[in-house]
Amino acid sequence: MKRLRWALALLAACPGLALAADLDGSQLSVLWGVPFAGILLSIAILPLVAPHFWHHHFGKVAAAWSLVFLLPFAAVFGPGLAAVSFVHALLAEYIPFIILLTALFTVAGGIYIRGNLHGSPALNTGILAIGAVLASFMGTTGASMLLIRPLIRANDNRRHKAHVIIFFIFIVSNAGGSLTPLGDPPLFLGFLKGVDFFWTLSHIFPETLFLVGVLLALFYALDSWYYHRREEVLPVDPTPDSKRIGFEGGANFWLLGAIVALVLLSGFWKSSVVFNMAGTDVGLPGLVRDIGLIIVTFVSLRITSADVHSKNQFGWAPMQEVAKLFAGIFLTIIPVIAMLKAGVNGPFGAVVAAVTRPDGSPDPAMYFWATGALSSFLDNAPTYLVFFNTAGGDPAVLMTTLAPTLAAISAGAVFMGANTYIGNAPNLMVKAIAEDRGVKMPSFFGYMLWSCGILLPLFVVMTLIWFR
Repeated sequence: MKRLRWALALLAACPGLALAADLDGSQLSVLWGVPFAGILLSIAILPLVAPHFWHHHFGKVAAAWSLVFLLPFAAVFGPGLAAVSFVHALLAEYIPFIILLTALFTVAGGIYIRGNLHGSPALNTGILAIGAVLASFMGTTGASMLLIRPLIRANDNRRHKAHVIIFFIFIVSNAGGSLTPLGDPPLFLGFLKGVDFFWTLSHIFPETLFLVGVLLALFYALDSWYYHRREEVLPVDPTPDSKRIGFEGGANFWLLGAIVALVLLSGFWKSSVVFNMAGTDVGLPGLVRDIGLIIVTFVSLRITSADVHSKNQFGWAPMQEVAKLFAGIFLTIIPVIAMLKAGVNGPFGAVVAAVTRPDGSPDPAMYFWATGALSSFLDNAPTYLVFFNTAGGDPAVLMTTLAPTLAAISAGAVFMGANTYIGNAPNLMVKAIAEDRGVKMPSFFGYMLWSCGILLPLFVVMTLIWFR
């Protein structure tokens, strides 16, 4: 940490570095996207072909791909632009992202739902439905971290559990967060840009209700089929029964409220106080939010008893995996986002041009699929912002005249984050926690077989009904 502070101080003291403010994506070759593709393929393939190596060295793999991007980038465009890009990704994106995830992971890990819930189809479906509601008010990450442990524990006497976690990712970690800016980062970015807080609730509620409702029905049918198979339920439940259902570590609910308040504060509070660090502006509201979240994290660790953490089997391995992999993703994604921001003049101009009809008007169906397809593999927050700006970037117009287009962008960014493990941060965290608890989860491509087989047909139906 001391070295990081010295490095940032050195960068801030070099005004020449700030001359390289923005990366012009129109001047880049698609080859600059190879490191990003490399880290994605590593996440997808190495756990299958070299599981032992991946388990012990995934952080080194992410660092290697980061250097494959950063060193040639510095050689071609100069150390100034490389440093500015690195610091921007670190201060403006990665650090706030990891601080928020860590706070939610820690606080939710300090809440133990006492009592042994038995994972029947009705109970599992009920937990998924509750998670879908909570996700829009405490975020997909918060709801996922709160409910994934009791859900795994409730099903620890079942032979087939992976499908429960997969539908949990579909519903709680993604679709449920579509109704307010608190639910998912893309919608929060829209809120910061001027979209009304309850706009998505009033404009994509039918789509959300359809998607979540159908997924819950499909899950209940599938889980019932598994549940009634011979020898599905183990004769001995690993978790002993308890007479009372309740909570331990309940004070952490107040800390969850504090996290929500801090995130909202950073959106509503406008301040002219800005700190410039090597070309990256760090606003006072964001700084207060991040410091507050760090305090919340330490308070949770301080007030949560070791017994609660032990019962929750709380450990840092899932958080470490997410932090290391997303460090590489956030760095190697820099040129990809720049190429997308270049619009029709960039290497991905065909993608941007495809969302416009011949008469020049936006095509909601294409916005839905283009935003969703890229959000499945890229960070869905900047992807949302790219297409928000492609559609004009005026929130007043997008909320009224172009409301179908904004609805399509919002739905695509949130819903299709469920298509892959890396489409949304909670996906990978839930997978890591499940595997840490002994649940054998599908591989990267194995998960995509589930998402393509279940989600894509539903997205086609949604397109025909709402986004034509």
